[in-house]
Amino acid sequence: MLEAFSNSVVWIVVLAFLIAFFLAFGVGANDVANSFGTSVGSKVLTLRQACILATIFEILGAILMGFKVSDTVRKDIYDLEMYNDEEKLLMMGNLAALVGSSVWNMVATLLRLPISGTHSIVGAVLGFTFVAKGFRGIHWKTLGFIGSETRKRVELETGGI
Repeated sequence: MLEAFSNSVVWIVVLAFLIAFFLAFGVGANDVANSFGTSVGSKVLTLRQACILATIFEILGAILMGFKVSDTVRKDIYDLEMYNDEEKLLMMGNLAALVGSSVWNMVATLLRLPISGTHSIVGAVLGFTFVAKGFRGIHWKTLGFIGSETRKRVELETGGI
């Protein structure tokens, strides 16, 4: 068991915080275009008004709803019990997932590829779990739920497939 605040893990926490901030910035920058692009394009809002509204509502969304997403990513994609007595492996795996997801999110955004920041982090967490522990302990039902919710959202946004 790791000792709380030991020097061997504090650097992981600090680095993960910085990378998570970078990822959140990338996800917000990517998603805000979906939310406000048509309003600015149709001149209902100026770019300045859209930026102000986006800042307010992105922060509110993160505060009011973000915990549900982070809880799912943190403990519902895989069996957390698999990492008992391997806390450092879990921390390093989550750090690797943050790095991979952040880099992919920024590269895809720069290349103007459509991307879901949420799906990239889910895929990264799934990937590190598979590499570290294999298929055992992966919560396939949760992944199915995430996929079905995505399909519903796409159908709603596009008027059907």
